[in-house]
Amino acid sequence: MSIVTRFAPSPTGYLHVGGARTALYSWLYARKTGGKFILRIEDTDLERSTQESVDAIMEGMTWLDLDYDEGPYFQTKRFDLYKEVVAQLLAEGKAYKCFCTVEEVDKMREEQMAAGLKPKYNGMWRDRTDHPENTPYVIRFKNPLDGVVVIDDLIKGRIEIANAELDDLIIARSDGTPTYNLTVVVDDWKMGITHVIRGDDHVNNTPRQMNILAALGAEIPKYAHVPMILGDDGKRLSKRHGAVGVMQYRDNGFLPEALLNYLVRLGWSHGDQEIFSKAELVELFDLANCNRAPSAFNTDKLIWLNQHYMKTLEPAYVAKHLEWHVADQKLDTSNGPALAELVKVQAERVKTLKEMVEVSRYFYEDFAEFDEAAAKKHLRPVAAEPLAAVKSKLAELTEWTAEAVHGAINAAAESLGLGMGKVGMPLRVAVTGGGNSPSLDLTLTLIGKARCLSRIEMALGYIQNRAADAE
Repeated sequence: MSIVTRFAPSPTGYLHVGGARTALYSWLYARKTGGKFILRIEDTDLERSTQESVDAIMEGMTWLDLDYDEGPYFQTKRFDLYKEVVAQLLAEGKAYKCFCTVEEVDKMREEQMAAGLKPKYNGMWRDRTDHPENTPYVIRFKNPLDGVVVIDDLIKGRIEIANAELDDLIIARSDGTPTYNLTVVVDDWKMGITHVIRGDDHVNNTPRQMNILAALGAEIPKYAHVPMILGDDGKRLSKRHGAVGVMQYRDNGFLPEALLNYLVRLGWSHGDQEIFSKAELVELFDLANCNRAPSAFNTDKLIWLNQHYMKTLEPAYVAKHLEWHVADQKLDTSNGPALAELVKVQAERVKTLKEMVEVSRYFYEDFAEFDEAAAKKHLRPVAAEPLAAVKSKLAELTEWTAEAVHGAINAAAESLGLGMGKVGMPLRVAVTGGGNSPSLDLTLTLIGKARCLSRIEMALGYIQNRAADAE
């Protein structure tokens, strides 16, 4: 049997990290088994579905590099098919017209609750033929009245639901549009889906969908319900916990490899291994090793993974993702080091790509003033002589390499009989404007000779003015 999985989001908002994890698990299972992965957009909620949300889903899938073999399919383009199936169920006596008003259904449920019963539609029109004319109606599926539905869930284990617990759900609204449980069933059937991997908030839908599939004579797929993701407070992950949309993590400076690696471990494990390449995940992923219990989101762990990937992936690749943040923060990098070179010196010093841009402006832009605290501590009158000496040595260089720059700084310190601390910190503040940077030789090399000499001259002027003010 060829494995076919699907990811079927509703375009009513951004691509949630929970949805991304479901997509990832479905993608991995298809890739591991040499099967097929389908993307289906479930846009039948016409009031809430938006093109903006469709775009957000597609952008998220592209950013995560979860490629699909078929799709995207849109349910709104398949209404004729759904209507055919509803008509078939009606003709075969497996569905019926229900003329109950909303008020009547509400009343029967209130009465059931008052009697201590589970509220559900009572089948009032199930076997009636006295259909009124010119009266709106919905179409309900004739759910079996006895027996049980057995779900051999690949994650949660065996689940049994008595048909007596289920009511005759609506499969077509009064305006003729199909409902979620009908469209999902038809699409899974017609697309040959063999494995449905989705969040466990769908467990209650599964027995209903299995019964409709059985009524259609369709092969029933295997189900795997993934436990929900919780926030660090034990409650369902939501906006109050911070970013929950996939592209928000991109915007916050995370690499897709970090988010994918984090999400796969948020409910699945392979021994104690924490870091996985995509190829390793395809080889090792197994639904049997998914957790049955919910997992809690830990942003600190995600940050740790992001730092790992910033440091270990090819700098040129990381630089491609850095470009988005450069543009977002409106940093002109045309006059300065290549972004790949920036990644090499900054990756170990920051947590995110967004932060990398924030702390790297001095490589590309001149500044009008120095950080107040750093200048007060290091650009004192006593620093004027070593700064002037370094400026002189740097100006003499005929080649601007890290080795040459390092030698010039050492020579200046030795000529004055000073330790590197007396020279290094004033020089760092002079050329970067603040007190933090990568190693001085690399920092100066990337900033460039002319810019460094100009900034040192600016620092000497600052020290001179400071000394004059003190008199």
